[in-house]
Amino acid sequence: MSNILIIKHGSLGDIAQASGAIQDISENHKNDRIYLLTTKTYLEVFKKNPFIHEVILDKRLPRYNLIYLYFLMRELKKHSFSKVFDLQNSSRTNFYKNILFPKAKKETWSSSITTLPEVIDKKEFDKHSVLDRFNHQLQTSGLKTSNTINPDFSWAGSEISKIKDHFKLNKFILLFPFCSPHLHMKKWPYYNDLIKLILDKFGNEYKIVIAPGPSEINDAKEINAEVLLDNGKALDISQLTSLIKESTFVIANDTGPAHIAAHVGAKGLTLFGKHTTAYKVSIERNNFKAIEVTDLNNLSAEKVFERLINSLN
Repeated sequence: MSNILIIKHGSLGDIAQASGAIQDISENHKNDRIYLLTTKTYLEVFKKNPFIHEVILDKRLPRYNLIYLYFLMRELKKHSFSKVFDLQNSSRTNFYKNILFPKAKKETWSSSITTLPEVIDKKEFDKHSVLDRFNHQLQTSGLKTSNTINPDFSWAGSEISKIKDHFKLNKFILLFPFCSPHLHMKKWPYYNDLIKLILDKFGNEYKIVIAPGPSEINDAKEINAEVLLDNGKALDISQLTSLIKESTFVIANDTGPAHIAAHVGAKGLTLFGKHTTAYKVSIERNNFKAIEVTDLNNLSAEKVFERLINSLN
C-alpha cells in the first residue's frame, strides 16, 4: 500500500468542482491511502469526503515564514508519498513541488504543468474548461476517469431538518445575491425586483429565502427575503450544501454556492457578466443553467423571471 497526496486549498466553488477528480483518484488507487492537503476553511468538510482517508492542514502562511514551511514540509515528507495530485495548480503548490520533488515529472507529481500537452502553451490550455483540464491532467497521469467531468458534491451535506422546521421550509426558492467585495462585477443588482415578480405570480406558493455568509449578514437586510441563519450564525458549508440540494430552485451570482448547486443536481440559474464564461468554469449541468450578458446591470429582472418560469414548468 502506498500513500497518495491530493492538494486542494480552495475556493468553495473549486472544492465542489474537484469532487469528481478526487473520486477518480481514489478509485484508481483503491489499495492505497489517500491524503488531502487543504486550508482551515475546508478542513472539516473534507473530513466527510468518503474518498479521503486523512486530511492535512496547510495554514498557508507566507513563504518567507521558514519555520512554518520547515514543519509543513517535514509533515509531508514523513508520509513518503509515492504520488502527488496537485488539483490547486497554483504558484504556491508548484513551490511545494520544487521543495518536495524538484525533478519530478507527471509520474510522481501530477499538475497542469507536468501534464501540459506538448502542442499547446499553458496560457492557451487555461482557456479550456476547468473540468476538461482536470480530466486531461488525470488521464495524462495514467488514470481512468468516469467522475471528473461530472462531479457530485452531495457527500458534503449534513442533516438540516431542524433548520427547515424552524423556518417552515417546504417549497422554497433560494437566492444568492452577494459576492466578494473585490468582485463587484459579479453582482446582479435586481434581486428585489425579481422577488416582487415571483411574489406577484406565485403568492405564498414558494418561500423566498437567502443564506448569507458570515460577512454578508448585515447586507442581507437589504434583500426582501427571509434570512436563514443557525442560531444567529451563517450556515456552515455542509448545512448550505443540503439546503441547496433540497431547494426548489436556486438563482445565484457566479459564486461558490452556484457551483455547489451545479454539482449537487439542484435546479437553478447562475448569472454571468463579462468576468468569465459559464463554459470556462464548467458550471452548466442538466438542471443548472447560466444567463450570460456583457453587463449584469443591463440584465432585467423580467428576463431572469422568464427563465425561472420556463424552468419551473
